[in-house]
Amino acid sequence: MAEHNVSVANTLVVLLGEKKYATVRDILVTMNPADIAWIFDEVDQERLPILFRLLPKELAAETFVEMEPEAQELLIHSFSDNELREVLDELYVDDAVDIVEEMPANVVRRILAQADPQMRKDINMILRYPENSAGSIMTTEYVSLRPHMTVEEAILRIRRTGVDKETIYTCYVTRNRTLLGLVTVKDLLLAQDDEMSIEEIMETNIISVGTHTDQEEVAQMFSKYDFLAFPVVDAEYRMVGIVTFDDAMDVMEDEATEDMELMSGMLPSEKPYLRSTIFELFKHRILWLMLLMVSSTFTGMIITGFEDALKAQVVLTAFIPMLMGTGGNSGSQSSVTVIRSLSIGELEFSDLLQVIWIEIRTAVLCGIALAAACFIKLMLIDNLLLGNDEVTVLVAAVICVTMALTVLAAKVIGAVLPMVAKKLGMDPAVMASPFITTIVDALSLLVYFGVANVLLL
Repeated sequence: MAEHNVSVANTLVVLLGEKKYATVRDILVTMNPADIAWIFDEVDQERLPILFRLLPKELAAETFVEMEPEAQELLIHSFSDNELREVLDELYVDDAVDIVEEMPANVVRRILAQADPQMRKDINMILRYPENSAGSIMTTEYVSLRPHMTVEEAILRIRRTGVDKETIYTCYVTRNRTLLGLVTVKDLLLAQDDEMSIEEIMETNIISVGTHTDQEEVAQMFSKYDFLAFPVVDAEYRMVGIVTFDDAMDVMEDEATEDMELMSGMLPSEKPYLRSTIFELFKHRILWLMLLMVSSTFTGMIITGFEDALKAQVVLTAFIPMLMGTGGNSGSQSSVTVIRSLSIGELEFSDLLQVIWIEIRTAVLCGIALAAACFIKLMLIDNLLLGNDEVTVLVAAVICVTMALTVLAAKVIGAVLPMVAKKLGMDPAVMASPFITTIVDALSLLVYFGVANVLLL
């Protein structure tokens, strides 16, 4: 698909150079707004305003929403006030809010100046809600019906007002803004009598979210209930907006990206990789690298503290990387599993003891299997085939016992730390691979030299 879009972009550039604007327009109107936005992001900046102005008004607004913030800002600077007003008139409120949040202050002032009073009011209302809350990602454009309306009146209202709404499939029944129920277009079309009241056919068992509900929780509810939209209500159960499925998909993508970056030891970045500057990448990575470097010095201190054990059995040094690597991998397996379960709502902090018990039993099985395989490898390969006489049965026992204990400790730590982080209000992904690996590395060395002191010295 990307190759096709590159080909189309090249074709459009050639046609623009030949001033065949009608042909360019004919090509663009056949395309999806997301594909047009991708092409616009690839063309030269000086050609972008020309291409954008060739789009029909509605398609232009849909494409504008899909474009990167840098391209949006460039277009806004090139727009006349009338052009900007036309684009804003075609935007849904939640899309307008997303654009405002990405723009510098001088551009925001111009956007608000050209927005109609109602949109300006809605934008300001949504911006007041906490970041990452349901209120911050909702739209105020939904179909509202009254309980006393007939089915015929409701369908007529949808026809008159639906063109400006985010979705018309689910309609919400309110009285003085209080949410009473909902009906779907399917309910209305299949009603036995057009004179039936909405109150007779509406669904009153409604699942809603609060304005301050965390956006990740809202996204999880979409996955659980398979709804197209969720009503958003305030503390007095007055309806203030809806969160739609496409907004939830954006949240899922953002949260997954943030978790992956945190689990890799980086600060979250809001820009795409190719659009990030070298300094921005440096800034997002260096803090964690510094922290992990400093924390890794503890492993060096531990090794220095057990010089006597190493002098007595120099061969022990060769197996330090294997033990540390196995411990880190074991901890990472548990942490990733627990973090995923926490993110989709499968686990709560109240499940901590159960999780520990599961990980202990799993670790015992894994530890025994790994220790047995390691013992066979040490005796057959290191001792017999390679002729390393220093790898005695006692040395092998030290290594294998350490491996079993390290796996046990690593899996418990890897499972517990993310749950504790969640309980403390932190992102569990912070306690993923780099952080846990550093802890387990130090712990594995302590166990290793402790067992060596007991069995060998």
